[in-house]
Amino acid sequence: MKHKHLPHIDDLDCFQFITFRTNDSIDDYLDKLAKQNESNAQKQLQIDEYLDQSNNGSYLNNDVLDYLYNYFIEKDKELYNLVSFCIMPNHVHLLFKPLIPLSKVMQKLKGSSSNRINKIRQSKLKFWADNYYDKAIRDGRHYNVVYNYIKNNPLKLKPSMRNDRRFYGLYE
Repeated sequence: MKHKHLPHIDDLDCFQFITFRTNDSIDDYLDKLAKQNESNAQKQLQIDEYLDQSNNGSYLNNDVLDYLYNYFIEKDKELYNLVSFCIMPNHVHLLFKPLIPLSKVMQKLKGSSSNRINKIRQSKLKFWADNYYDKAIRDGRHYNVVYNYIKNNPLKLKPSMRNDRRFYGLYE
């Protein structure tokens, strides 16, 4: 998915809302959405809505889900102060305050986890898509909107998956 890169707000005193997805979740429709002439926030909302319904790249389940759930918690207080996260079948949402530069957090999260996930899946293919979406939290209202979005996102899962607590992360 090619699009114009905007500068990341990399402030250690700022909460960040992060979304990243599996490489195989990217398809022509997502490329088309990314190229639309809309705000990044609007595009990201449309992309998230599409990913919530798509089965493309839906590898975040079973042993991979167990690993990723524990991995995000393990990195709390090392890479970030974790507030909440949810793991959907083909993408992840995180809310945290970084302890190191955001680019390093993402490099470590995606790099280390992709190596381990590929071992679990017995694969050598590229696991995570190159890009990620980040949004600095502006104020308390924005924080609450993002927090509730993450908290409620797993409700979009198939009914048989909604009660699996591994899709839900920590909540203050």
